[in-house]
Amino acid sequence: MLITIKKSIICIIKACCLVLLTYSTSHADFGPMPMILKGAPVPEVPGLLDGSDPIIIDKEKAIALGKALFWDINVGSDGIACASCHFHAGADRRTKNQLAPIGRNSKRPKEFSVASNGSMHGPNTTLKRSDFPFFQTDDPMNPLGMPVYISDDVVASSGTFGGSYRDVEWFQEKNDPCERSADAVFHIDTKGARKVEPRNTPTVINAVFNFRNFWDGRANNIFNGSSPWGDRDPNAGVWVKKSDGTIAKKRLRLINSSLASQAVAPPLDDFEMGCHGRTFADLGRKLHYRQPLEHQQVHWNDSVLSSLAFSTPNNLQKGLNTKYYQLIQKAFNPKYWSDIPNEQFGFPPATSATHTLAYNQTEANFAMFFGLSLQMYIATLISDDSPFDQSEVDEHGMPVGLNESAQRGLDIFRDSHCALCHIGPNFTSAAVVTNGILQKINPHAFGNESFRISTTNVVTYLSLTGGMMFQDTGFSGTGVTPLANDPGLGAADPFGNPLSFADQYMQLLAGNTAAVIDPYVADVRPCDLDTAIAIDRDKPHPLLFTRSDGIQKQPQNTAGCFNPAGIFIPTAETARAELKKANRKRLLSAATGSFKIPSLRNIELTGPYMHNGGMATLEEVLEFYTRGGNFETPPKEFGKVFALVDLRLSPQRREDLLNFLKSLTDDRVRYEKAPFDHPELPVPHGHAASSEVNPLSDVLAADEFIIIPAVGAEGRANALLPFDDYLPH
Repeated sequence: MLITIKKSIICIIKACCLVLLTYSTSHADFGPMPMILKGAPVPEVPGLLDGSDPIIIDKEKAIALGKALFWDINVGSDGIACASCHFHAGADRRTKNQLAPIGRNSKRPKEFSVASNGSMHGPNTTLKRSDFPFFQTDDPMNPLGMPVYISDDVVASSGTFGGSYRDVEWFQEKNDPCERSADAVFHIDTKGARKVEPRNTPTVINAVFNFRNFWDGRANNIFNGSSPWGDRDPNAGVWVKKSDGTIAKKRLRLINSSLASQAVAPPLDDFEMGCHGRTFADLGRKLHYRQPLEHQQVHWNDSVLSSLAFSTPNNLQKGLNTKYYQLIQKAFNPKYWSDIPNEQFGFPPATSATHTLAYNQTEANFAMFFGLSLQMYIATLISDDSPFDQSEVDEHGMPVGLNESAQRGLDIFRDSHCALCHIGPNFTSAAVVTNGILQKINPHAFGNESFRISTTNVVTYLSLTGGMMFQDTGFSGTGVTPLANDPGLGAADPFGNPLSFADQYMQLLAGNTAAVIDPYVADVRPCDLDTAIAIDRDKPHPLLFTRSDGIQKQPQNTAGCFNPAGIFIPTAETARAELKKANRKRLLSAATGSFKIPSLRNIELTGPYMHNGGMATLEEVLEFYTRGGNFETPPKEFGKVFALVDLRLSPQRREDLLNFLKSLTDDRVRYEKAPFDHPELPVPHGHAASSEVNPLSDVLAADEFIIIPAVGAEGRANALLPFDDYLPH
């Protein structure tokens, strides 16, 4: 009873706030307006392809190298390609051995949840339609509904068996020699199973627009040539040949290259693709002399690889007519590669048969070649030809050519505040650079006189469930899971620094410039935040700083401010004093429990949904937002996630909204037409009976596979289906 009363009070308070927020706003014109993606600017990467001494000297060869590496099962230590988790509309639709027991960086026990029918979930579970959603109530669209089932499991992607890396295989054999054993969590009886990642796999399609990648943003916007961590990694750098013939290690700083930062993480991760201890130099040695895709068929009409394929019409063959080192040498500036071993690059581990043979420059720089070539390829995967993009638009850029139901759904999308997070042409505020450019060109797409959203800073300031809080632009807390299940953006990097820009910005306000490790944080203009931090008055305020606390004007210029009244900030002394308070109401961070806001493009095909993969269908997602979320977490935005009475009471409105979301599906993605075509891919899909033998080791369970056939530029005959169509019912 007390829980019901508490929920009722919360709903009433939220309703009052939302009435004030939307008072006098017309239903068809609230806030940001969705816009088409065709012609939207892709963030530029200075120095990559341009200038007198670019890193990449042949763009097409770099794209071919990236596509081959992305789909090649030789990249993993035991047959896992990057594409193994991104083969279905850029995401993963597997249904067997896809469960992890808890989220990433959680301190809770790694124990699988009981299924909704009372059976026990665990490794090698085959998911069923009845397993979803992971948060169930007795009235799914009612904010007062009582929970009847909650699972802490995560639907993600199975990857590697893991193990300790020992040596490289130079030719043919795809599996690395590793010491393998049954994992403490992922095992079937006494045999090891493939490990499963602790977060759901997002699509790579249109990921080039994201300022940062991964759910927690740890794939830095700046690519350092070595790791995902940008300027944070003190040991990062690439080996560069100088004019006198000597080679030196130099720092690399390529902005707008989060895709490259993301690409270099999975191959060395012992959950995703690699045995523990393997380095990119080891991977470079493994692939150096190999034919790309030597174990996989390549379509004769592949949109990128056809000129290199052995295949001919009606005769599909494996591999490409080249070697990896040849593609690298054609694609990249010669100052970055050489086949001559050099002691300054280091040696393989002592367990390697070639441990006395030093790495060469190509191997030593393989992380850079890998990251940048994958970035070049994934940057071609832009989906901008959905029915929404094909629609005619009015003088304000408003689509007016959708079918009647989808057109009504567009209005409902805006009325329901969906566009406040899913903003801009890629339907996400995570596209910081693109949105910032377009806001100047088409401000109506980012709000109007009734309500506007600031998109130019990497940090903003909002009124959330936990109070007035700093939030990283492009990230949000929606109350899908408790904070203890996964801190999300609230985690730290391996060097002890917060992932969050907002956490760094609070330190900047306190004068602690040494704590600012991402350069974009220092560029934040307080007057471009959605809400002011301080106000120019004498009277104290419980949530904002005033002259009575000690305030000063922002150090940056004030030209074109989003909020001209927001030019004041606390003095460094005031901010330091506030941060020391145990129960402070100001200088709060929304990082913990926040996750990157995903694009809604092709959302029909990219289930399961949310960072925990706990929703199988768009209908379940709609139920979640209609009832106002699952949990009341501090970063939850009550102005964006709240009970939607109109949707709850109108099946027609729900159907219209779903039809609008489905209008964002690009048929080129649905039918895998260029640029979304691909080579053949064998994907591990759970494990066989215990009597079968795994050729890797008798302590491991035998794999079962899905074979994804090679597809050419013209696409496939049968459409990709939504995730729930693959679930046993």
